[in-house]
Parts: sequence; structure tokens; C-alpha cells
Amino acid sequence: MFLALAPGVVAGLIPWLLTGWSASGAAGWLRALGWVGLALGATVLLEAFVRFAIEGIGTPAPAAPTEKLVVGGLYRYVRNPMYLAVALVILGQAAVLGGWILVGYAVVFGLTVWSFVHWYEEPALRRQFGRAYDEYTATVPAWWP
Repeated sequence: MFLALAPGVVAGLIPWLLTGWSASGAAGWLRALGWVGLALGATVLLEAFVRFAIEGIGTPAPAAPTEKLVVGGLYRYVRNPMYLAVALVILGQAAVLGGWILVGYAVVFGLTVWSFVHWYEEPALRRQFGRAYDEYTATVPAWWP
């Protein structure tokens, strides 16, 4: 349910409201690159959700957090693959539709997510997982694999 609500609204409903899915004639190579970004972003997003359930024994939703710190899969290389995947989906839509408004929206999304991670999520994870989280953050970068 959280998958449909959070990423579904952020990477589905809001882009649709901004564009109505109407394309503005982007170049063929840009549309193709956008479809690759959309597919890759959706795949990473789904894998991260499954990993939260199986490895973390929980969900990404703050109301039902994981019992264990998730450090496997793409989380071995970057601490926030789920947020990066959503950004990639939004940017993929921007390329497919040729919509600069979605590029601007991706920037707003990125700043919002960075603020949320910095001011809420990281302190909450540090409180929940303590030393394990500190060791994880010492070796795995937050945003750039």
C-alpha cells in the first residue's frame, strides 16, 4: 500500500498533474534514454521495497519501519537507492515527454528528500540502530554510489 501511495503519488500522480502525459516532441534518442531511466528506476524501486520486507523485516513507511538495518543489494553502494530511483523515474518521464517542468520538479523533489533524510531519517536511524548505523554511514555514501 505504501508503494502505491508514496512513490505512486510522487512519481506518478504529480507528474501526470503537471504534464497530463502530453509530450512536447523530444528527440527520439532522448525519449529512448527516458524509457531506459524509467525502467531502471522502477526496477530499483521495486527491489528496494522487496529488500525492506525480506532483509529489514518491515517497510519503508515510517509507521511500520524495519526491524533490521537494510544494508544488502544496492544499499551496499549507496544509502538512498529508493529516493534516487524515484528521481530517475521523474527524470525519465521528463525525457520521454520533453517536459522541462518535470526537470524542475525533480530538483524540488531532490531538495525535499535531502532535507527529510538529513533532518529526520538519519537521526531516526541513528537512534534506532546506533553503532551499526554509524559503521554503515562511515563506509557507504549517501547519494553517489
